[in-house]
Amino acid sequence: MLNFISKEPINNGWSGDKKYCVTTADGTKYLLRVTPSEKSTNRENMFRMQQEVAKLGIPMCKPVDFGKCDEGVYTLQTWIDGKDANEVVPLLADSEQYAFGLEAGRILKKIHSIPAPADQPDWEIRFNKKMDRKIQMYSDCPIKFDGAEYIIDYIEENRHLLKNRSQCYQHGDYHIGNMMIENGKVVIIDFDRYDFGDPWEEFKSITWCAQASPLFASGMVNGYFDNDVPMEFWKLLALYISLGTITSLPWAIPFGDGEVQTMLNQAKDVLDWYDNMQNPVPSWYIKGEQL
Repeated sequence: MLNFISKEPINNGWSGDKKYCVTTADGTKYLLRVTPSEKSTNRENMFRMQQEVAKLGIPMCKPVDFGKCDEGVYTLQTWIDGKDANEVVPLLADSEQYAFGLEAGRILKKIHSIPAPADQPDWEIRFNKKMDRKIQMYSDCPIKFDGAEYIIDYIEENRHLLKNRSQCYQHGDYHIGNMMIENGKVVIIDFDRYDFGDPWEEFKSITWCAQASPLFASGMVNGYFDNDVPMEFWKLLALYISLGTITSLPWAIPFGDGEVQTMLNQAKDVLDWYDNMQNPVPSWYIKGEQL
């Protein structure tokens, strides 16, 4: 590892890693992530996959070094000297919000060019098991929300959409909260939840984008599909967002009332966007030609 003359802790994020902004003698900054040994199993693979993404020319926190340390394993990445996109983008002019969304969608399309391993389990079988497990978790959850029956009904009626879906590398948590704006460009961060699966499932976190900026979210979809969005995408996205919505409450409870309320508010937004799951195209979406 490089020698650092300063190390400043970074306290945001949900990963459980210890994160630092570190500086070398020549003034170069890096992001240092330290993962405890018990959570370090996939970190070497994560680093290797980040290297594959970086080869595509993706604007991102680029992998620099990986190794073992006293606390577990460390990952060193380039430092992004920008501002959080979820703070910057909503304050911009409409055209700029949309343009950044287009950029984010085109970046995601490139990321999805990395194929899944040949021995990847069938998506339909894998995701149906996940849905069964998550529905049971919601059923067992002590907190419920109005309209959950519409969401669960939509899931049950649309399982057939999972059949014969292709799979690829996924960032794993692709939304405006994991992007930064640096020198007028979108930069992607936080690849630690990477996975392999249906490329369209990656859009499940677009709920955070739509709440921050419907124009950004619309641009992201239009950029990914080059302004030709198939109806099948919307139906599948509604399925993936439905599952994420009922999953969010059991996830939030250990983090306290604030996170629970955030997820209850998001569930209400989802039901509003989809007219109680009667319309697969969310109300926040704006077609490119309408702008």
